[in-house]
Amino acid sequence: MQDPPPDWALAQLRVIGDRLRASRRAAGLSQIALADRIGRDHKTISRWENGHRSPSVLDLIYIARALDIPLADLVR
Repeated sequence: MQDPPPDWALAQLRVIGDRLRASRRAAGLSQIALADRIGRDHKTISRWENGHRSPSVLDLIYIARALDIPLADLVR
């Protein structure tokens, strides 16, 4: 069984979720619209934005492209 992630990693996951939410809203997209653009379920977008799950690097690339923002804006 794998150890749970450290607190700092969980905090960073929440920061990424917050940035994802802010970027999505700035683009004027709903969770459903973003999910449609990247081929994911809107519930998955919600889990990422709330820090319950972490998007893969490939998902982050898709998100950045769908929102027309640099990838670094989501993960810095």
